[in-house]
Amino acid sequence: MVKVFTDPNGFIVVHVRNLLEIEGVSAELRNEYAAGATGELAYVDVWPELWVEDWLQDRASALIKAMNSDKLAGVWCCCTCREENEPAFDFCWKCGEDRSDW
Repeated sequence: MVKVFTDPNGFIVVHVRNLLEIEGVSAELRNEYAAGATGELAYVDVWPELWVEDWLQDRASALIKAMNSDKLAGVWCCCTCREENEPAFDFCWKCGEDRSDW
């Protein structure tokens, strides 16, 4: 098996695992409860990790890369108030218009 993803935030790791499994890529979550060893081990050694079978590495990596590129997509402009919003916002920060409507 090979590690394909890690993050200090366990919620993000579990979310990525769920997204991979929706796409048919089975991933194993490791270090889920390792945070208690911080101090005895380096902090990056206790981060939650996702591992996949060797033959699924390329597919999993491509899916994770696509997830990250979607998250980092460009600034969007609200169709109601014309305010520019960061890609992380699903609603306009100024008027509350839903991003899916633009």
